[in-house]
Amino acid sequence: MHIDLEKVAGVDEVGRGSLFGPVLASAVILNQFQSIKLLNAGLKDSKKLTKPKIQNLSTLIKKTSIAWGLGQASAKEIDNFGIRSATERAMIRALQRLPAKPEIVLVDGILPIRGWQGLQKTIPRGETHSPSIAAASIIAKEYRDKLMIRIAKNFPKYGINHHMGYGTEFHRRSIKLFGPTKLHRLSFIKKIYQ
Repeated sequence: MHIDLEKVAGVDEVGRGSLFGPVLASAVILNQFQSIKLLNAGLKDSKKLTKPKIQNLSTLIKKTSIAWGLGQASAKEIDNFGIRSATERAMIRALQRLPAKPEIVLVDGILPIRGWQGLQKTIPRGETHSPSIAAASIIAKEYRDKLMIRIAKNFPKYGINHHMGYGTEFHRRSIKLFGPTKLHRLSFIKKIYQ
């Protein structure tokens, strides 16, 4: 089977383990030339990059790539459907925002996207093996961090702009003191505030 490299999308998520806010996914299509250009510019797993580097690369990926898309699933969807299903919804939404359906989707991790009507391949530690997955992780991380910083202004007691909704000691203590907000994942924090 021949697969056109310009129709391979890498997809990744961010915020899966957060206690607050949406899980966010991105899908990116790169050709070989774009992949090399981005790798030379320092493209790698977003967890290994500084904030300024993530911002610079995110801008470059958006300019350079054939296409990119973002999708998210809310805290409410996470509570209603579980984190795996919500993550899959976010990934499908990101893929649906691409201008054309990819011939194959490269998924970070070991779990395929249930509900995706098309070819896909799971890649454990995908950000280190696939430039398009690494690019997707960077776009998703940059967008979600900016979103959390914006949302944090509405919930100043919780320090969201510092921990991005993850379960730091300060965040857990804030939930115990003030209770959950409407954007907390109740299914994730039951043990903290009960």
